[in-house]
Amino acid sequence: MNALTTWFQRRQLGSLLLLALLLFVVFPLGLDTFRLNLVGKYLTYAFVAIGLVMLWGHAGILSLGQGVFFGLGGYMMAMFLKLEASDPISTKIQSTPGIPDFMDWNQLTALPWWWTPFKSLPFALAAVVIVPMLLAFIISYAMFKRRVGGVYFAIITQAVALVLTVLIIGQQGYTGGVNGITDLKTLLGWDIRTDGAKLILYYVSAALLIACVLLCRWIQSSKLGTLLLAMRDKEDRVRFSGYDVAMFKVFAFCLAAGISAIGGALFTLQVGFMSPSFVGIVPSIEMVIFAAVGGRMSLVGAIYGALIVNFGKTYFSESAPDLWLFLMAALFIGVTMAFPDGLAGLWDQKIKPWWARRQADRKLQAERIKAAHAAYPEVLPPSQPGTGLPHGMSGQQA
Repeated sequence: MNALTTWFQRRQLGSLLLLALLLFVVFPLGLDTFRLNLVGKYLTYAFVAIGLVMLWGHAGILSLGQGVFFGLGGYMMAMFLKLEASDPISTKIQSTPGIPDFMDWNQLTALPWWWTPFKSLPFALAAVVIVPMLLAFIISYAMFKRRVGGVYFAIITQAVALVLTVLIIGQQGYTGGVNGITDLKTLLGWDIRTDGAKLILYYVSAALLIACVLLCRWIQSSKLGTLLLAMRDKEDRVRFSGYDVAMFKVFAFCLAAGISAIGGALFTLQVGFMSPSFVGIVPSIEMVIFAAVGGRMSLVGAIYGALIVNFGKTYFSESAPDLWLFLMAALFIGVTMAFPDGLAGLWDQKIKPWWARRQADRKLQAERIKAAHAAYPEVLPPSQPGTGLPHGMSGQQA
């Protein structure tokens, strides 16, 4: 048992195991279907948060446009689901049966050629990851090869989010416009609107989230992760050592984009629609807040940050609809001022040292009583096995 505990501590898997227990056991047993579905939606945002931990916390690159990749992943999945829901029988009342309803409303008479491949689920699943990562590669390669970074890169990512939002809204006949792609019902004939489907999708989201955390932990523990940290702290020294810093930054940006896109696709499956409201500047900044509240250096902390912030939005909007924005602002400002390293920093800097001191004090007390027992066996009663404390005495009493 001690060997297993040591193994978990050495690999820092204890917090991940606790998170898995919370997601797979506590939440499903303690929440009703509606609330569990809300938590499932929150978990899709957590994909963006852990991507930001790798990008912002580990590589030192702040992006204020991660909603772009979250939205693109969601749109790729929504296109497949919408085509499945737009079969000729279901759309027979349209002027042009067999195409999505918003295309028919905008007088399109045929399915655009670039929509056609999304009739295939494998193609759609591949596009969920490839398209956002391809866009991320183009943006980051163009910027980082010219050594554009810091606040300038953050502003550029904001501009990209704004441009994509305007493009999606403007091309209403192809994207659904401001309403987005809605009325998504089935996945290969499987009704995703039922309670059973919502539960399965919740577990799929939780499992993929844990898998992404393990992947990121593996990258962090590799030589690549060490170079990303070195690049964050001493970029010039890494460059002078012969490494291509720009390509390391491109990798980190593409990794965060791909992880965010997976969250977007799962969001579409769970919620049943995707709209440009999840692509723009405001949701992108909120996603940065998830990582900041949880701790931008902690993968598990970022997940807790996404859960807490989104739970706060739901709770405050239900209990105080006129004040919930002010309460959310107070939450963000309060956490940032009180815990600059987020909730994970609170755990590492306050709770863990306190627990270590407490354990050390208990061990010291046990050793003192054991020594006293050895010196005066006729005075002190026998000790409790394995503790060094007399029978009936706790460490605090000692």
